[in-house]
Amino acid sequence: MVKILEHKHAQDWANLALAILLFISPWVLGFSTERNPSVNAWISAIAIGALALGAIGAFREWEEWVSLLAGIWVAASPWILGFVAITFATWVHVVLGLLVAAAAAWEIWEVRHQPHAAA
Repeated sequence: MVKILEHKHAQDWANLALAILLFISPWVLGFSTERNPSVNAWISAIAIGALALGAIGAFREWEEWVSLLAGIWVAASPWILGFVAITFATWVHVVLGLLVAAAAAWEIWEVRHQPHAAA
């Protein structure tokens, strides 16, 4: 098991953890009754988590590009979906979205600059 895990990128595991945090955030931070931020958090978290699990199982660069876009979407969604006035929801979306995007961008950069790391 350790041999399998050593070939995986830490960024994928980080994005999986961030997806879990995003998914539970509506309940933990008390905005689960607000439709737009809670549904967005749940759907985005499932997508990010699925992408992370896919990348952990078998790395594909396109998954990182989609994760990057998903992170940008999550960070921008309070303004796009109109829930910027819900402070906790806005902060969790912006912070976790930027972290997801940063992890994906870091992995894209790492793979493109160290091709042997993708093996």
